[in-house]
Amino acid sequence: MRRYASFLVAGLCGLAIAASVPARDSAPVAPSLFRVELGAASAKPVSGRLLLFAVDAATARAQAKDGKVEEVDSNMLDPTQTAIAAREVTHLVPGQGVTFDADAVAFPKAFSQLPPGDYLLQAVLDTNHDYNYSGRDAGDLVSPVVEVHLPAVMPRLVLDQVVPGHDLWDIPERALSPTTRQHLVEAKAHLKPIDFVSPVLSAFWGRPIHMKGWVLLPPGYDASGKTTYPVVYHTHGYTGGYRSEAMTGLTMYGQMAEKAMPPMIWVLLDESSPTGTHEFADSVNNGPWGEALTTELIPSLEKQYRMDGRASGRFLNGHSSGGWATLWLQTRYPKVFGGTWSTSPDPSDFHDFTGIDLYAPHANVYHRADGTPYPLVRDHGKVIATFQQFAQMERVIGPYGGQMASFDWVFSPRGKDGRPMPMFDRDTGDVDPAVVAYWHDHYDIAHRLKTHWPQLKRDLDGKIHLYVGTADTFYLDGAAHKLKAVLDGLGAKSSFHFIPDRTHFDLYRIGDDRQGLMKQITWEMYAVARPHSTLKPPAP
Repeated sequence: MRRYASFLVAGLCGLAIAASVPARDSAPVAPSLFRVELGAASAKPVSGRLLLFAVDAATARAQAKDGKVEEVDSNMLDPTQTAIAAREVTHLVPGQGVTFDADAVAFPKAFSQLPPGDYLLQAVLDTNHDYNYSGRDAGDLVSPVVEVHLPAVMPRLVLDQVVPGHDLWDIPERALSPTTRQHLVEAKAHLKPIDFVSPVLSAFWGRPIHMKGWVLLPPGYDASGKTTYPVVYHTHGYTGGYRSEAMTGLTMYGQMAEKAMPPMIWVLLDESSPTGTHEFADSVNNGPWGEALTTELIPSLEKQYRMDGRASGRFLNGHSSGGWATLWLQTRYPKVFGGTWSTSPDPSDFHDFTGIDLYAPHANVYHRADGTPYPLVRDHGKVIATFQQFAQMERVIGPYGGQMASFDWVFSPRGKDGRPMPMFDRDTGDVDPAVVAYWHDHYDIAHRLKTHWPQLKRDLDGKIHLYVGTADTFYLDGAAHKLKAVLDGLGAKSSFHFIPDRTHFDLYRIGDDRQGLMKQITWEMYAVARPHSTLKPPAP
């Protein structure tokens, strides 16, 4: 699920820009028309998804530091606060522009239906079609923030700045814990990049496909020594990627250096893609990512590094979408891995898809039978966003990389147009039973366990460890309860932890220790790999 799991909130990088006053044409026009021009941001023609953001000026200034609004963007914690309109543009020439009808594709309503008043506007050209996943990032073009009284004569916005790239190690001081800062130089030296061209994925796509990530070597690692190490295969949640996995590696190294975590090799896998997260599922749309990992990348890494080359020394860990990915890998390839410690995984039983039973007759993801909306995002007891708001905002921002679209790319059959078939209608919320049947047969983890348990038991029993908060931000505790009930009904050995009042974003905190749960998990892994070791976790 989204950072959105670090997902939904971690996301949209910003660009500081100055406010300016828009020029106006003299003749009155329809109140939904805007003019966007390509200015000094590019000396050559550009294409992409043109996005227009509008927010009530007084509200935005009240929420900003010193009342200065440097960017206008979508807000997951208040999805209807910002109005968004979009259109595709191709070959936009410097010095020229396009007329933008902000009623054609808009959320939460057509711009002509916005209450009259003062608004702050900003235009962004998403040149890589990845705004749903990454927000505005390197190479996107932006206009200044301008104030307009709507309805108005056609406002003019000029794309005159480029979002700069970021150096991988340009890390704000506040983002690093004291332990990480203390061991930062040494940690960077122990992080080794992965850039592996997968034969099976390249064959699927007809072009070279790179599997990326990092190998983090523990303190004292000696490439020429005889010591081998257990390995943790870790992957991120929605909106994570290569950069966030490097940050994870820096954190893990500092904890191992302080002996708060045991010495293990970490393989930090980037599961992001242009379609969202591929989740290491073997998919008819994304390709055979699970096969590539287990039959190609892992054998290659085990030849390069001093890794335990047996299941009892290979472990899985991930949060949110990464939690689903690691839970899937463990159940799909039980002979390869010695256990998964999955946290807040995306739905593992589609009888509870963030609170919605996809298998119910006439299922609808927007509304219950009585017409009340299904929530999707909560802050403890307060509903922040509905499923409908989230899905329809995502559709306006673009067809690629959104959380709902990402689910379709992983789970759905391929349609006649070559794209994945949508599980639900974005206008009505109606579920397509044929698509859900495909999801059920191929990716419902609870169903897979129930159906294949006699064949899976020997290699899987006791290897599933799951943690989720009872106040999970995206209602993911519901599916976890259903998965536990299935395993309990099978007489399976498993370990489920429902942590009281924890959300999607504070699950790992124990007391004042933000990494408390992760430390606990790593020692549990180490005990499986080294049952006779005298190395134990430090006393509290």
